[in-house]
Formats: sequence, C-alpha cells, structure tokens
Amino acid sequence: MIVPDPAFATQPTVPAAAPLTLTGLEHRRGGASVRVEHADGTPVAGACLTVEQVRHAFGFGNIGFDLIDWVNGEDDRAAPLLAQQHLDLFNAVTLPFYWRDFEPRRGSPATERLLAAARWFAERGVQVKGHTLLWHTLAPTWLLDLSDAQAEAVMRARISRETRDFAGVVDQWDAINEAVILPVFTAEANAVTRLARAKGRVEMVRMAFDAARDGDPHARLVLNDFDLSEDYAHLIEDCLSAGIQIDAIGLQTHMHQGYRGEEATLEILERFARFGLPLQMTETTLVSGHLMPPHIVDLNDYQVDHWPSTPDGEARQADDIVRHYRTLVGHPAVESITYWGLTDAGAWLGAPAGLVRADGSLKPSYEALHALIKGEWWLAPTEVCTDDSGTFDLTGFAGEYRVSGPDGRSASVTVAAGREQRVSLTLA
Repeated sequence: MIVPDPAFATQPTVPAAAPLTLTGLEHRRGGASVRVEHADGTPVAGACLTVEQVRHAFGFGNIGFDLIDWVNGEDDRAAPLLAQQHLDLFNAVTLPFYWRDFEPRRGSPATERLLAAARWFAERGVQVKGHTLLWHTLAPTWLLDLSDAQAEAVMRARISRETRDFAGVVDQWDAINEAVILPVFTAEANAVTRLARAKGRVEMVRMAFDAARDGDPHARLVLNDFDLSEDYAHLIEDCLSAGIQIDAIGLQTHMHQGYRGEEATLEILERFARFGLPLQMTETTLVSGHLMPPHIVDLNDYQVDHWPSTPDGEARQADDIVRHYRTLVGHPAVESITYWGLTDAGAWLGAPAGLVRADGSLKPSYEALHALIKGEWWLAPTEVCTDDSGTFDLTGFAGEYRVSGPDGRSASVTVAAGREQRVSLTLA
C-alpha cells in the first residue's frame, strides 16, 4: 500500500469533523467512523480528503437484452450510447436465458454469447442475474418429443449446466418463473406444463432449485411470479414447508394500465414480507403513452400497430416512477428493483415503457430516476477533514465509498445498512 503524503501529518489540527449525513430512509443507511492511517499505523491528522459514493448496496437494475449483440461484436451504433445510459444509472442487470432461444437445437446452447455479455457487465461492477432457468413459456419445442422422465432429466441437466457454466459471473437466478399458473397453462403445448401436471407445483420448484444448486451451490436463487395474489403466497408457504431453500421472492408488476399506487403496492409488499425473505421487484414497467384499457386481463392480448410516447404520458411516467421507487425503497424487505427495459426500441408489446426514447434521447423518467438514485440517495464528492486522531465520521446509504487524498490516492469504505462500524485505512 502507498502511504499518504507525509505533509498530511504536519497540517494544523482541526476540530472533529461534522458527520456526513443524509436524511430519511434510515433502514437503508449505515455509518462508519473512518480512521485514516499511515502505513505504520499512526493517524493522518488534519487531512482534508474527498469522500464520494461509488456504488449502492441496493440493487437498481434493468435488462441488458439490447446489448448482447453489440458485446459480441455486431455493428450497432446505438448500443454504445445505450450501454453508457445503463452504466450511468444501474448497478444490476438481468440477462435472458429463455431456453427456446438459448438452445434452439438440443446440445447447442448459446453459452459463449451470453457469457460474453455477462462478463462485460461484471467487469464494470454490475451484478448479473439470469432469467430464467425453467419456464413453461419459451420451452424448446424439441422437449415435446421426449417422455416425461426423459424431459425431466434434460430439464435438470439444463439448469445445472447453466449455473455451473456461469458460476462466478452470474451469481443469482430466477430458478423457476411463474409456477403458480404452470400446471394449468394451455396457451401452447410444452413439456414443462406437461411435467407439472404429473409432479405438481411444489415438486417442480424443488426440481429447479435442487438442479440449480447442483450446478452452483453458492448461487442465489429466486422464486419469481407475476401472480401477486394469495395463490402465490400459498405456493411460497408450501415450498418453505417442504424444505425448499428460497433465497428471495420475486415479484412482477408491468403497469401498462397505470400505476397501482402506493397503498396497493404496500399491501402487496406486506403480503410477501411476512415470510421473512428478501423481496425483489424483478420486473416492473410504467408506460409514457396512452394506458392499456383496464378490461384487459392478459396484457399479451392487447395488440396495437403503434403505441407512441407522448408529452403528457412522459410527464405521468416520470411522476409515477418516482412514487413507485420511493415506495419500494422505503419498504425494508425490498432488496432490489429491476425496471424491464431501458429503451422503447423493441419494448415488450411495443409499449412506450422505456426510460429512453427509441432515438436514444432521455425521457423525463430517466432523469427523475437519476435524480433519486444518483442524487437524493447518493453522496456526491464531499470534502472532509480528519480530526486529531485521524478520524472522520461517515453516514450514508449502504454501499461503497471512495476516500481520496489531494494527490489522487484513495481507498474504499463499505457502509452497511443498519450498522455503525469502525474502519481503519491507508490511501493507495
């Protein structure tokens, strides 16, 4: 380690610095009494330093589907801008492992292609999640040619293969998706639904979780569903009673018909927080154009040729996204939020649900969310001075902070939510 400039020790001593504090969301904040030392352990007293946040502990995510081709060397001039917009705002990403697309021909998975994308994000400090290991929708059609016993063996092998091959890069997975509807799904014939009718929901969940842990015992596994009713709560209860280890509960809410509102959202969060497991808002959207009619039950049934973003819709989306994120971050059980789509280009159902217009320009919703995540909930570069003992106090949102001296040398401090800690460091 490089020792701080010795001149720090000869600067005039100063009174103890006032703690760096941010107000509100106390359950998201922590503190550290930071002692800056020379390599020999003596304090660096009276030193003026810069402290800045570099990462949130809370997971603020988006999907990275649009960047896979670009990362793999295809010429897409819009992708560099989209990549920068992602990295400027989000610290987490979800990548697609839809089996039908990932392995259209049995024995030829797109492992290297997805691994390149996952590594690209991981190398930039972004936490990578895989979606999804088992799902009735987009199951490969070639599975239908197998018996139930053969199909189950192949499903287990596929799940274990992915968690094994991506271990160390993809550290968490939606192990099984939308299991509540699984045994009764009839939109298309598929081997996953067929097997679920024989095994039942709980045993399908067990199979997915067991196979995933076979591939990577350290993987963090999420049970994910769009059904936010008591039916999903009962499935979770049954799985836990059956001894299945669920690491987090995934909740989806695509609000193409308008923002649910704080009261309804909190009611949902409370329903699932009762299990004492972390909650992840795994998929969420708000549109910036006209709202889908309220009588539509299955969002996939709404098909329009053109669904434009509008000035009024963009203003509404920006207001709604601030309310939505404040509500989610305000609930102590929630550990992450994944917005489902950065850009309108290629958005699900053609809806203007992105935070960026199809031409790459930012919507008010992106700027409003940035003002929260990298503004109100963030510590910008701030000058502090150590006291006679070489110490200053830091309080802020849980995450990683950089402490820098005037010569550019720095060290990292991690602040944990709900904890006060003492940290000693030298600048390198």
